[in-house]
Amino acid sequence: MCGVVGIAGKSPVNQMLFDALTMLQHRGQDAAGIVTCHNGRLFLRKDNGMVRDVFHTRHMRALLGNYGIGHVRYPTAGSSSSAEAQPFYVNSPYGITLAHNGNLTNAEEIHEDLFKTDLRHMNTDSDSEVLLNVFAHEMHKNGKLNPSPEDIFDVVTRVHERCKGAYGVVAMITGHGLVGFRDPNGIRPLIYGSRETEKGTEYIIASESVAITALGFKVERDIEPGEAIFISS
Repeated sequence: MCGVVGIAGKSPVNQMLFDALTMLQHRGQDAAGIVTCHNGRLFLRKDNGMVRDVFHTRHMRALLGNYGIGHVRYPTAGSSSSAEAQPFYVNSPYGITLAHNGNLTNAEEIHEDLFKTDLRHMNTDSDSEVLLNVFAHEMHKNGKLNPSPEDIFDVVTRVHERCKGAYGVVAMITGHGLVGFRDPNGIRPLIYGSRETEKGTEYIIASESVAITALGFKVERDIEPGEAIFISS
């Protein structure tokens, strides 16, 4: 069991992500990570340990941007190495970061296929890195500089076809927005919420409603099994 959160804000989201991960700490105490996006650049901090130990003031100041995702990890696949702390990142296409709660039952099969067929290298034994590379490869196959929401939903459908098991995912596509999706059986939870601010509507996707309401967001609903939600930047 792990915890994931993604926030599309109208102001810096570093503190909100930290607070949300603190509320989700019970879902994983092995490692924590946050990545944010500002002016097309990504800012990442992740390491083994509790949320309060991984993020100090200097780290928080470096997490710039109004968009970001976070993760607390309980090691269910791979190892406890800090290299397997999430979110994971691939630079192509677009620059995609991803955080995942769940387990892929066909991870070894996909891992081999990604290398032999898709020519993608993975640096860890984490099934989350496998899932990220499947998502990235399917995005690359679209071959569009500016993918539409429909393109992204089609990609998620193809991810469902390749990846078997349980997964609740938040991903950030640099310069485009946030994506949240669940496995077709809805084994892992994922909820989204919103709140109105003077600058406009902010959105949040999280593993549990406690991380949504604690930040002053309104719970909208559960993301349905197999459903994807896209929030443009």
